[in-house]
Amino acid sequence: MVSSPALGNKHWLKALYQLVVNKFLVVVVVPVTAAVALRKAVQLNPDELLSRLHGLRQVHVFLGVFLPLALAALYLVSRPRSVYLVDYACCRPKPNCRVSMASFTENLRCMPYLDDGAFRFVIRMLQRSGLGDQTYLHPSLHHIPPRCCLSSSRDEAEQVIFAAMDDLLAKTSVAPGDIDILVTNCSAFNPTPSLADIIVNRYKLRDDVRSVHVSGMGCSAGVIALEVARNLLQAAAQGARALVVSTETTSLINYTGKNRAMLLPAALFRMGAAAVLLSTSRSGSRFRLTHIVRTLTAAEDRAYRCAYQEEDEEGQTGVNLSKDLVAIAGETLKANIVAIGSVVLPPSEKLLFALSLAARKVLGRKVIKLYVPDFRTAFEHFCIHAGGRAVVDAVQSSLGLSDENVEPSRMTLHRFGNTSSSSLWYELAYIEAKRRTRKGDRVWMVGFGSGFKCNSAVWECIRSPSDTTTVGAPWADSIHQYPVKILKMHHRVSCSPLPMKAMVMKLKEWEMRLKAMEMRLKVMEMRLKAVDMLLNMRTTSVGSWHK
Repeated sequence: MVSSPALGNKHWLKALYQLVVNKFLVVVVVPVTAAVALRKAVQLNPDELLSRLHGLRQVHVFLGVFLPLALAALYLVSRPRSVYLVDYACCRPKPNCRVSMASFTENLRCMPYLDDGAFRFVIRMLQRSGLGDQTYLHPSLHHIPPRCCLSSSRDEAEQVIFAAMDDLLAKTSVAPGDIDILVTNCSAFNPTPSLADIIVNRYKLRDDVRSVHVSGMGCSAGVIALEVARNLLQAAAQGARALVVSTETTSLINYTGKNRAMLLPAALFRMGAAAVLLSTSRSGSRFRLTHIVRTLTAAEDRAYRCAYQEEDEEGQTGVNLSKDLVAIAGETLKANIVAIGSVVLPPSEKLLFALSLAARKVLGRKVIKLYVPDFRTAFEHFCIHAGGRAVVDAVQSSLGLSDENVEPSRMTLHRFGNTSSSSLWYELAYIEAKRRTRKGDRVWMVGFGSGFKCNSAVWECIRSPSDTTTVGAPWADSIHQYPVKILKMHHRVSCSPLPMKAMVMKLKEWEMRLKAMEMRLKVMEMRLKAVDMLLNMRTTSVGSWHK
């Protein structure tokens, strides 16, 4: 499609504006300063210039040379150490854990605790969720009814964590004894000993390793675990290594009641885990952690209870998701982007936002619409928590992102489902599997969690991925199939029973058809009897004629 001249001029003017504002120091200040200095130098003759230089005292020379050097050295010594991402690995569960939408639907249909209304509701939500046919659930959830217990939850956690850990250690060639810090996070499953202790026991980590387990923080706990590991690394010796493991157990959050708001988590969450190796050494690292911004709105009751673990009327435990979840996530995201925008947005976007804010205060909110900064000027890649299609759509609409920007989130949701805090790393793996990252690119990770929380992490790529980066990665066997087109609701074939009114209408229609068929059969029967009578009469008349 050929763009109009007006549209082309608009893009050209915007690019010129961004160049002038973002490079103000280079474009305006430096040339003006150089021109003024050159003019002053031309006005002075060589004798006057030499006399002024000889007139300088030693203290002036000291303040002009050594003081800036001392301040620069003090800044370099006092600033926090940079933290780098050495590598990461995501678990791809075993093939026997795979569950298609058809098999999941049939299992739901056979569950004794689901009535017709709850079943139809779950299937309708699944159709809108964006999940595909290759997601994974622990084998304990394949049974009818599910066999959920502490043993199955422990087995699931060990499966996904050990798979991710083995892959990471193989990729980095790091010995378990070289790990100085261990941070794990899992919201629902908190066994004793903890998940961190399970890893220490399995891989025989050192007895002085600093281990921390983060629980109850929801799907945004992965970013929180990153911040904990970063703070511990900055306090440790130079070159220390930190291991971050993020996961969630689906067998423990399974809900066996009829409350519709509590059925959604059990239907949307899937198996998954990610293991991340961090270090304060730049050598061999791939990304640099530049910013972490956390926003918590738990002081508001509405946000605090939008994702709330409780018991239903029948005593069944589950996570109750409020109908206002998407709206609350949008409000929390706005607060988070205000905080992160101040440190990542270029001056051109900050100026436009400030001008629109001032205009709204002068002219009124109804006259001037608040300018939404273009975060695509600050980031090349976006990893938005794959909590569901509604969440991804809301973030895309709020930030004005393109379909390509949110493609990693949609495809991760389709291929692996909602893997909780580890979904951000599956999305980064998708971007790298598509060979889209380049040196200097910036990645924005956005996680949402109960509380309600919105946490952001910003990464800068310092080394382009090699050809062997995706070997053994979660997308290795399916990246050629993506992206897939996510069909809209009216294009999807419904696998749920018809609504009650439609079923009644269908039954009445079938009843009328059966009655019509009965009438036709009776008419045909009467016709056959008439034909039989005629044949008998003809036979009788022929016999009497012969006589």
